[in-house]
Amino acid sequence: MSASSDPVTTDAEVAEITVVLPAALHARPAGQLAQVAAGLRPAVRLEYAGRTVNPTGILSVMGLGATAGSTVTVRAEGPGAEHAAQVLARLLNEID
Repeated sequence: MSASSDPVTTDAEVAEITVVLPAALHARPAGQLAQVAAGLRPAVRLEYAGRTVNPTGILSVMGLGATAGSTVTVRAEGPGAEHAAQVLARLLNEID
């Protein structure tokens, strides 16, 4: 039996959205973000300045030290990844 040369396909969804923060990730928005992220099914991550954190923890989000004007990347993997990334990106865009 010979091996197939067909490309392997998977059902894995990956979504990545870059957001320029209108304000710093202080306690209130970090808490809101953590609460929403905890309810999302796909695995989500926030990336900033070479660091990656799970946004379901308030201290992790605040620990990024992202300030107004910083570029943060939202990354989601799994079924519904695009929706999850959009939800978190929208929250980040609304920080005040």
